[in-house]
Amino acid sequence: MSLLPESLAGWIVAAVLLFWFVGAYNRLVRLRAAVLQAYGQLDAALGKQLDFVQASIAADPPPEAPPTGESLSSIAPLQAATAQLATLLGATRLRPLEAGGMAALATALQVWIGAWQRQHPDQVTVFDADGTLSRPAQLLPGTTTGVPGAAEPIGWPEPSAAAEIARSQFNQAVAQYNAAIAQFPALLVAWAVRLRPAAPLL
Repeated sequence: MSLLPESLAGWIVAAVLLFWFVGAYNRLVRLRAAVLQAYGQLDAALGKQLDFVQASIAADPPPEAPPTGESLSSIAPLQAATAQLATLLGATRLRPLEAGGMAALATALQVWIGAWQRQHPDQVTVFDADGTLSRPAQLLPGTTTGVPGAAEPIGWPEPSAAAEIARSQFNQAVAQYNAAIAQFPALLVAWAVRLRPAAPLL
């Protein structure tokens, strides 16, 4: 003889499943919100780097010396890269969890950094992800962080660790979120509510 009617047992199972689903969904939403919050900090830090470079472009060449064709041609790649990065940063700001948009932003960032380094090779500062180590100017080829899968440090134009710290925190938040939505059985919840993996800024 059954201790519980079948209907009551079914309701208990359904309640347990619903409770689990809501709990798993809330956890994924919290992790997703953490990614968005980390991106907000990264966006602000990148904005400050852009402001720094734009101010440098405005001040180069000096106003007392008329620009030559050579100086204009050397500044042009940095101007174009700055405009492209600003445009993509604005687009990514609307959908920071889209992998395609983040990949485009990462490419534009690398082009922009390269243009700055060519224009100002002695004004590049590299920070570790925690912001505690600063290495001046030249980046050595093949430099690694020593952490498998970690993003390489970027030689930032403005001598501030804020951007590298924000990038590291964003990438960590993305890694935690992606790991959570890939785990079984949480991946069923992610599939049901259409949560997609995010992309780090490498």
